[in-house]
Amino acid sequence: MNIEQARFNMIEQQIRPWDVLNLGVLELLAVVKREDFVPPEHRGMAFVDTEIPLPGGECMLAPKVEARLLQELAVHKHERVLEIGAGSGYMAALLAHKAQHVATLEIDPELARFAAANLSRAGVTNVTVTTADAAQPLPAEGPFDVIVLSGSVAGVPETLLAQLKVGGRLAAIVGDEPVMRALLIRRGADHALTRTVLFDTVAARLHGFKEPTRFHF
Repeated sequence: MNIEQARFNMIEQQIRPWDVLNLGVLELLAVVKREDFVPPEHRGMAFVDTEIPLPGGECMLAPKVEARLLQELAVHKHERVLEIGAGSGYMAALLAHKAQHVATLEIDPELARFAAANLSRAGVTNVTVTTADAAQPLPAEGPFDVIVLSGSVAGVPETLLAQLKVGGRLAAIVGDEPVMRALLIRRGADHALTRTVLFDTVAARLHGFKEPTRFHF
């Protein structure tokens, strides 16, 4: 496989058509080597328009979803970011190029080690990978300028919203199959939250978060 041609095709055929037009984001996708964050057995899928399986039953988000969330969050160099679901470390690596520091939480210890190793090998030094359940009280590092959930949840927990600074943004994929929605939540100067629907998609669940009670008849 011609890696650079596959990367170019991913950007031009998957990501641009999904309204990812920010040149900084597109250039970053060409620089951060996605294939180095994919499990070896799935390396051939690195640039495919699909989620990629990870250890512990988790998944990397599809490339176009990662890129669109990164664009909409509009991270700046002075900002501190919290990621929920380190996965392979790829999204953290993208965020790290935009932010001052990224704290990424991963519930699965094996996956946390995998992400940390990938980030270290890629020379990313401003990311801290912590094995933690983000559904529980968070480490006392917040509040944060940006929070991103790298997987889907039934609803955004209040504990995460409470960690969002004034002027901060939170991106999450919310809902249930067959249709979920990517949301961008902003905290205004009056501390009020506004929600914007970005796009419809489907993504694997983040582990540890509560599911709504379902009634069976």
